[in-house]
Amino acid sequence: MKIRFRCDPALLGHIPAPVPARAALPDWLRAMPATAASELHGGPVRTVKQCPPFVDAMAHGFVIPLPCDVRVAGGRLSWDWDLPAPSLPAHPRSPLSFHAPAQVEGSPFHRADRAIVKFNSFWTVELPPGWSLFATHPANREDLPFRLLTGLVDADRFTAVGILFPAQWKDPGFAGVLPRGTPVAQCFPVPREPLDLDVGALDPAGAEAYGATAHALLSTPGTYRRRHRARRGRSGALEAPAQGAEIEP
Repeated sequence: MKIRFRCDPALLGHIPAPVPARAALPDWLRAMPATAASELHGGPVRTVKQCPPFVDAMAHGFVIPLPCDVRVAGGRLSWDWDLPAPSLPAHPRSPLSFHAPAQVEGSPFHRADRAIVKFNSFWTVELPPGWSLFATHPANREDLPFRLLTGLVDADRFTAVGILFPAQWKDPGFAGVLPRGTPVAQCFPVPREPLDLDVGALDPAGAEAYGATAHALLSTPGTYRRRHRARRGRSGALEAPAQGAEIEP
């Protein structure tokens, strides 16, 4: 599927482009061990690094990267970004803004000590007809100090401006730098056609296949990867350089 991204002409080459999620896998995933000791099992067990569904979820779709370094200190978010002036009216200049806490009152995201920040997007997204864009927190990225609010956008019709990504700032004590390129949203196209749910009992052939597959999964490590996992293509990432402002979350 071709996904079309466009930005303000004055900013092309000054902002990082969306990248395939596979190109933005975190360093901790690469560094973590493939096996670990388990007292419960009395020996080594495979870690999630060897779990294809865990890794494939993190590598699925594309990610929207943070366009510049954002410093976090004393409850303040700040940045120093030498961004050219956008040529389009009402175009954002800051990498993020915020929502009023009342906008999530009554939901699990409402906490007096946690801000709702909004990651501004500098890219429009256009999908083929009939497809929507599912945008969510980067999969399995509990290391990030925010939690993106999941949304679904009809990005075959809403294509003229960028999509904004709200998130709960979940770690008030975080201090440091969110580096340029940090994934702020993981996105993938989903079809808008209605679901047709067919629910029933396994027939004899299905029951036999269940038993054989369950036995293979329990007795032979790597069965899913070798027999059932679809082959995935690989793609690369893009890069580019980085105004001064600050807000209080």
